Amino acid sequence: MQKDQFAREALAQIPKILTLLDRNPHSPTYGCFDRNFWHYKIIDFPSGMAQEFVLPLALAYSTHLPDNPFYRQPMLKQWVEAGILYAAKSSHPDGSCDDYFPYERAGGAAAFSLLAGIESYLRLGLHHPKMLEFFTLRADWLAHHQESGRLTNHQALIVLCLELLSRLLKTDRWEKAKVQRLEQVLSWQDEEGWFQEYEGCDPGYHTLTISCLARLYKLNPDPRLEASLVKAVRLADCFVHPDGSFGGEYTSRNTYNFFPHGFELVGRWLPEALAINDRVLTGIANGKAPCYADDHIIGHHTWNYLLAWQDFVADRPPVPHRKNEQIWLKNARVLIDRRDGTELYLALNKGGVFKLFRNGKLVLSDTHFSLQVREGGKIKNAVGHLVSDYTVEVNPDEILIRGQLGWAKQKQMTPLNLMILRVVMLTVGRFFPNLIRSLLQKILIVGKADAPFQFSRQLRWQTDRWHITDELKADSWKNVISAGIGCDQTSIYVVMSRTYQVGQLQEWLDLTEQVNALGLGDVLRVDRSG
Repeated sequence: MQKDQFAREALAQIPKILTLLDRNPHSPTYGCFDRNFWHYKIIDFPSGMAQEFVLPLALAYSTHLPDNPFYRQPMLKQWVEAGILYAAKSSHPDGSCDDYFPYERAGGAAAFSLLAGIESYLRLGLHHPKMLEFFTLRADWLAHHQESGRLTNHQALIVLCLELLSRLLKTDRWEKAKVQRLEQVLSWQDEEGWFQEYEGCDPGYHTLTISCLARLYKLNPDPRLEASLVKAVRLADCFVHPDGSFGGEYTSRNTYNFFPHGFELVGRWLPEALAINDRVLTGIANGKAPCYADDHIIGHHTWNYLLAWQDFVADRPPVPHRKNEQIWLKNARVLIDRRDGTELYLALNKGGVFKLFRNGKLVLSDTHFSLQVREGGKIKNAVGHLVSDYTVEVNPDEILIRGQLGWAKQKQMTPLNLMILRVVMLTVGRFFPNLIRSLLQKILIVGKADAPFQFSRQLRWQTDRWHITDELKADSWKNVISAGIGCDQTSIYVVMSRTYQVGQLQEWLDLTEQVNALGLGDVLRVDRSG
């Protein structure tokens, strides 16, 4: 059956999740999923996000999936209980937890792991006062905590946690907080349908927000939620590529994320939502799914895929044929053009980063110019894919983007940097974790520092295909030691980005020889078509 692809993808991750778990009942870290902490001992605190992995195990235990060797295995239930108890044991006295540095008090890690704990508790029919005390403590903290940065998916997760726990405990303790957070989520939805994620629209995290809001709507049907979901689902449909892949480097957070569960729930009353999953399932069957099997992010998609299998709608309308159209999301600054067998996905806010498909296949994936530049004894990276307010002209058959390259964010941790961060967090920083988080976001994620290179990117529709002309100007070329255009370059730090996806097998376009031949005042020009 078509839906079994979700189950197969998810079940394949369970052995690795079990490998990440300390399964020794006599170990002081029994139930910890952070193998770097309990086994390798190369970090000095456990990531609270890792305790989210109880939910994939609980679902594998309780769901009668095809070829599921974990169904009703008693040890899985014991390990889930151990994981929830370790989440409680390793949290701070106020119920918060850390993710990347001590005393971080990370809202996302707290919300993901709380949702996993509550869901697992309900799934397995547990009765454990200590777990309920922990859930309440963490919910209290989340209800009053506001993290830096606009991450709508985190806020939607918090609302869902508070709703589920309120029902479990039969309390209205968090009613005011639920209303306020939901208002915040709805206010962060653009009129085009997308939810704010840092600097704009990220379709991947958008699908996670849909998943949470669809659950909330199922529990509490509300006309405002319904209207929000309709806009959000129709926006998400725009970003399913013709080969069944989804999102990528032209989005605000560079992710290939796709969370299918919400589309099955919404599809029960808005059947057009089901076509989104059907298109993506075709992509999964053809090897277009990205790989998220690393130690930190393996859990998110695993549990969401299992829930999508569980709530899969059997009676589905046929997948509609895509019509020729140009969709210009002016607020998101993303343009999608479908005509004569081609589909173009273009980020106008990222200098013209794009993916181009012809006859259902990826023919060009482009993350813009990238230069290695020797400056002051250091080698820096000037790139064209950073978010900025570029000059843009959009016409039916011609698109022009102009602007400057920016310096890539390449900050790495060193022993000294880590020592300073530890000292800060163990002293004054522990009282101001949001300030530290905000500073790190500015260093690693948001903002653009201009580099001394000016580009123009022109896309023209001629003779049934797109012709791309790139030009790059510089005050001097003498310090440029390497140049090219890659298919998957990104420069900001995003947890779920830089995963492998088959489209990344496209070769690097090396422009170094052309740059070496340029003299003062010369312009680098690159012509292509697809």
